[in-house]
Amino acid sequence: MRSINMKQNPLVSGVIIFLNAEKYLREAIDSVLAQTYDHWELFLVDDGSTDESEAIARHYANSYPDTIHYLHHENRQNMGKNASRNLGIAHSRGKYIALLDADDVWLPHKLSEQVELLEQNPEAAMLYGRTRQWVSWNGNPDDVQKDSFADLGVTPNRLFSPPQLLYLLLNGETQTPTTCNAILRRTVFDEIGGFDEAYHDIYEDQVFFAKVELTYSVYVADATWANYRQHPESSFTQYLGASKHSFVAKYTTKLKFLDWVERYMRENDHSHEDVWLRLTAKQKANRRIVWLCHAPMIGPIVRMWLHMWIWLLDLTIQVGRRCLPTALRDRLWSVIGKKLVK
Repeated sequence: MRSINMKQNPLVSGVIIFLNAEKYLREAIDSVLAQTYDHWELFLVDDGSTDESEAIARHYANSYPDTIHYLHHENRQNMGKNASRNLGIAHSRGKYIALLDADDVWLPHKLSEQVELLEQNPEAAMLYGRTRQWVSWNGNPDDVQKDSFADLGVTPNRLFSPPQLLYLLLNGETQTPTTCNAILRRTVFDEIGGFDEAYHDIYEDQVFFAKVELTYSVYVADATWANYRQHPESSFTQYLGASKHSFVAKYTTKLKFLDWVERYMRENDHSHEDVWLRLTAKQKANRRIVWLCHAPMIGPIVRMWLHMWIWLLDLTIQVGRRCLPTALRDRLWSVIGKKLVK
């Protein structure tokens, strides 16, 4: 790497967490090496891998000793995604923190464009944009039309003061940031702490983003900076597949996230009335669904109705992917997505 003036090009600390990700890890690391922005460091955090992931990570760390570093937990334990992210952040030195899971990739201009926007908007604590739901990663031309973008749900290229984005998320009007797309100021972690290491469910990243959106202004951009790989082995895909057969688990998990937000707001004296009202309404709705799924006599009927609803949504998505133009397909997905999060 060429020498860069640190004052003009602030250091970005990247953190890639991985667990048995030998199939994808090289591509994730290579996407960091391909950045047009040069002034970065990268921490590869091993969450107890038993495949060739460790060897791959150590190879890159040995090949780029000044910029890429390999980390693991004590005794090579599996501590979870949030503990792994925190470990990488604890070793970082950058003004900005950018996260990446081992099966996703950054696009080449991600860091250069994001750093420029953050430098232009000093009041923004976090920045994110659109994320491609990446189905065509396997090179199959027929899968290109399956790639899609979740609707941002807000007018982009502007700053949102707290807690606007969290309220809109609870109201089903916007999407949560993805870890591969977001970039944050280091001061955020210094002031409100890192990821909740005790939280291990599917919303493990969202609990952190909820903390940020309750406390800081966030800039939402109309740009795509990352590919979010869709594949059967991903934790999110496995969760969605399981949720089709266990609606109680799906809504119980969502309720756990909502209860976490409530507890955090109480402990930190957040008094946003609109958020409290919407949060309470969603908690009641999810508790009602869980109760109905368990209720004698009507429980099987409720579960059957939910199965039919999910089946119809899947069918609509599949038909839309095959028959509709890209713009209409993405709009359809954004509408369906909002229905799913309400």
